[in-house]
Amino acid sequence: MVEAVQDAGVVVTGAGGGIGAALARRFAAEGARVVVNDLDADKAKAVAEEIGATAVPGDASGIVAEARAALGGAIDVYCANAGVAFEDGTPGDPLDERSWAVSWDVNVMAHVRAAHDLLPDWLQRGGGRFVSTVSAAGLLTMIGAPSYSVTKHGALAFAEWLSLTYRHRGVKVHAICPQGVRTDMLAATGSAGDLVLQPTAIEPDAVADALFAGMAEDRFLILPHPEVAEYYQARAAHPDKWLGGMNRLQRAWEDSR
Repeated sequence: MVEAVQDAGVVVTGAGGGIGAALARRFAAEGARVVVNDLDADKAKAVAEEIGATAVPGDASGIVAEARAALGGAIDVYCANAGVAFEDGTPGDPLDERSWAVSWDVNVMAHVRAAHDLLPDWLQRGGGRFVSTVSAAGLLTMIGAPSYSVTKHGALAFAEWLSLTYRHRGVKVHAICPQGVRTDMLAATGSAGDLVLQPTAIEPDAVADALFAGMAEDRFLILPHPEVAEYYQARAAHPDKWLGGMNRLQRAWEDSR
C-alpha cells in the first residue's frame, strides 16, 4: 500500500471508463475515499456504485469545489485524467482550429484550472498529490494526431512546472505516459493506432499498477511501457534520426490507408 492513500480523499476525472476507471478502482481498493468524475453522468455513477465511491459528473474543468464538498472538505490526490483526441484519419482538416481549441481546453487548461483551485489548500496544509495522465505522445509524438500530441506536450510541461515549483512545499506530481492502452480512445485512433499502438497495448489496470509503483518510489515520470524511456533518450540525443524514423512510420501509415 502506498503511504497516505488509506482514507485519502481522491478525485479521478474521466473515470467513467478506461484508465480513469482503473485508477478509481485501484484507489478505492487501497482504502481511499474516491470521487468519480466523468462528462457522462451514467458512466460516472456506474463506476462509483461499483466501488463504493461518490459520483460527481460534469466538465472536469470545474469540479474541485463540488468534489471537495463530497469528500468532506479535503482533496489529497487529484488525478487529471480526462482527455480528448482528434486524429487526421477522421473527416475534416487536422489543423482545424475548433478541434485544437477543444484539445487545448481539455488536455491542458482543465489541469491548470484544477491546480488553481487545489494549490491554496495544499500549500496551507503542506501537501497534496497531482497525477496527470499525459501519454507517451507528450514525451514523443503521435502520427495522425497533431492537436493531441501538441497539447499532451503542454500537459507534461505543466506537470513539470508544478513539480519544480512546489515540491519543496509538499506537493507531489506524477506524469503518467503510456503508449497504447486498451480503451475506447485507442479504438478511436483508427489505422494510426493499429500501426503504432495496438501491437504493445496494455490493459488499463497495468497503468494503475505503474502509477502505484511510481508513487511508492516518489517518481515524477510514470512509464507503463518501459521502452518509452529509450525512445525519449533517442529523441533527445539524435533528434534528426528520430524524426526520420517517425517519418518512415508516417509514410507506412499513408501507404496502408
